[in-house]
Amino acid sequence: MTTEKMIIEIKKWLMEAAGYIRVSLTNELTVSQKSGRTDLVTNIDEETQSFFIKKINQYYPNDRILAEEKGYDTIDSLTGRVWIIDPIDGTMNFVMEQENFCIMIAVFEEGIGQLGFIYDVMKDELYWGGKNRGVFLNEQKLAQPNDVSLSKGLLGMNAYMYGKNIHSAGEIGHASMGIRVSGCAGVELIAMLKGNHIGYISNLSPWDYAAGLVLLDEFGFKYSNIEGKPLTFTKREYFLAATPTAYAEILENFI
Repeated sequence: MTTEKMIIEIKKWLMEAAGYIRVSLTNELTVSQKSGRTDLVTNIDEETQSFFIKKINQYYPNDRILAEEKGYDTIDSLTGRVWIIDPIDGTMNFVMEQENFCIMIAVFEEGIGQLGFIYDVMKDELYWGGKNRGVFLNEQKLAQPNDVSLSKGLLGMNAYMYGKNIHSAGEIGHASMGIRVSGCAGVELIAMLKGNHIGYISNLSPWDYAAGLVLLDEFGFKYSNIEGKPLTFTKREYFLAATPTAYAEILENFI
């Protein structure tokens, strides 16, 4: 199976899933709590993930899957080809706002990100790309954002980390031009790819960041856990991504 054919297939799956999600917003959602009242899952999260898993099992039966819902949320390693899926990133926004949520899919081979897709469903904007391919908005290739310093750019931020100054998040935010909080990792990563934000600090699971890492790599952004160590892809972690200059400033001056 060629990479080009895989890209075409994934785009087709994303459009089909998004169409279903948009229709679902006209119906009553089944909403459940996971770890607490602000950690939500809906029937649409689960049905969307099941749709992607069915497609992957049909076309790529030997591949493995790491995904947010229904027992797919752990994996022993990233050996072989692994699909990392967030069926609806920003479920709270999906339920409460009916916008500012994304579908995210990444394809990794032997631990290296090969393809990444972040789809803003309600804006019909697909940010995608792959290793040595560049980054695209729908079919338009994006220019690499400027390497802006911390003091001259906006930061995407986890609100709880900022408010409680976890890992100096509050101080880092004050050193920037300002913070923005969207409640959706995909939306925040898109802001970096567009050059609107210089970085993002949050507490994320692998499916929240995997697709974004593939695209951030293409633009030379730096990323790690908040202490500058490699992300593990095994648990929720404090996450840092930024322009090379801002990343170095954050680790040197605040961590």
